Amino acid sequence: MNDHRTIRELDVQVMWNRLLSVVEEQGQTLVRTAFSTSAREAGDISAGVFDLSGRMLAQAVTGTPGHINTMAASVGHFLQVFPVASMKEGDVYITNDPWKGTGHLYDLVVVSPTFIDGRIVALFACTSHLVDMGGVGQTPEGRQIWHEGLFIPLLRLVRGGEMNEDLLAMIRANVREPVQVIGDVYALIACNEIGSRRLVSMMREFRLDDLDVLGQEIISRSRRAMTEAIGKLPKGTWMNSMRIDGYEAPLDLVASVTIAEDTIHVDYTGTSGMSTYAINCPLCYTEAYTTFGINCVVAPSVPNNAGTLDAVKVTAPAGTIVSATYPAAVYARSSIGHMMPDVVYGALEQAIPGRVPAEGTSNLWSLKMVAGHGLTGVGAGSGTPFMVMSFHSGGAGARPRQDGLSATPFPSGVRNVPVEATEAITPLVIWRKELRQDSGGAGRYRGGLGQVMEISSREDAAFGLFAGFERVKFPARGRNGGGPGQRGAVSLKSGVGLQPKGLQVVPSGERLIIEMPGGGGMGPAAERDPAAVRRDVRLGYLSAEAAKRDYGVE
Repeated sequence: MNDHRTIRELDVQVMWNRLLSVVEEQGQTLVRTAFSTSAREAGDISAGVFDLSGRMLAQAVTGTPGHINTMAASVGHFLQVFPVASMKEGDVYITNDPWKGTGHLYDLVVVSPTFIDGRIVALFACTSHLVDMGGVGQTPEGRQIWHEGLFIPLLRLVRGGEMNEDLLAMIRANVREPVQVIGDVYALIACNEIGSRRLVSMMREFRLDDLDVLGQEIISRSRRAMTEAIGKLPKGTWMNSMRIDGYEAPLDLVASVTIAEDTIHVDYTGTSGMSTYAINCPLCYTEAYTTFGINCVVAPSVPNNAGTLDAVKVTAPAGTIVSATYPAAVYARSSIGHMMPDVVYGALEQAIPGRVPAEGTSNLWSLKMVAGHGLTGVGAGSGTPFMVMSFHSGGAGARPRQDGLSATPFPSGVRNVPVEATEAITPLVIWRKELRQDSGGAGRYRGGLGQVMEISSREDAAFGLFAGFERVKFPARGRNGGGPGQRGAVSLKSGVGLQPKGLQVVPSGERLIIEMPGGGGMGPAAERDPAAVRRDVRLGYLSAEAAKRDYGVE
């Protein structure tokens, strides 16, 4: 199909929806074939199709903003190293470069070209979080990128259908869970392969020679929709700041949001500098969650693609914690990146009051648990060695006209991992996993509740927790008179408190207690419907004492 040709309106809608189905099947292939629980159970992935200029045309609904929106920029980096003219059928490319991928070494980005009748017509890309990439492990304790594991630059993973066995051998030799990691590598390849097959089938069905015209229609229509949505907003600049726990000291995240005629620009000048620990966030990850947060409020119904992403511009001074520079340690970049929507919403509330939620936990309370010689301070024979990552979340902030969602991972989008999945692959037992009473901030609309989890080893052996939790010192703030959510805490059942940062050892015979934070409330507590308060007490969300103290309801 030549560029001067047009597509009928009906055909655009049908083919656009079909393309969305193609990438959703692509993403589901990764979920169903992945070895690690983070992909298989939590959906911590992304999948999408791109034109030959590296512009994302469609993304799978399954996935996280941090993977999807960084992957959208990552394909352009691949094209700089592997131009389209050099690509061959059967080629597959790979990287985990934090600055050209998704922000840390534990995510692999895989890109594959699609050919039809010997001509390259599209690119497919996908991402998955891995259970391990070596180094010091899943902890903020690394001080430079080299501490954090195997750094894979942009390389060929498959050349003309032949696997790069040397690279696979290198990966196997550097990770603690080689079966899971290599299994996920093959799942990523299969994911793109299925996407390619379905796209070729679609193109033959609709008699498309290329995606040029359809792709341009998708991108230009999405950009126009964003321009229309931004055009309805007041124009100007608004600022907000938020203090969070940090590692060595509290950190200030500062954002100015400028709404222009057709673009929203977010600048993070004034934000704290980089940490010596691995909570530094590359700009690509900051961009991903900033853009996602804004689009959720400004244009939630516009499909996410290159046209949509083009409407939001993000800048930050190099060397700040939201624009970390090489070779900073960046493993726990989500500790910062997941806070971006909350920071931006504080500014947007001033511009468009009544449209944004209160602050929530935002930062995931994922449990990265390990056992083995040297990690838990014990020798061989004291228990089965393992490494597992289990996603869990605190409470989200209250919404403008509804209570906040409990145990909800906004803005990450990953699903909580079922306890049965963790118990099946480790010697751990999760004795309790329930909502944390009274953890949501009081208000006309209550903040979402966090969770309480109680964990031990069925082998009665010591195990470790790589802790890196936020909202322990500085809770999620309420909005418009709402109260703050409850702070998070980490302890042993015996009552001994543990640090929320670094490797924490749970001794033999003890149980780990994780108390996740709650979201902030919205509006004055005095305005809450007493019937809603009594319902919360009846369901166990709120204690009778808190109902009387915070709402004056008995």
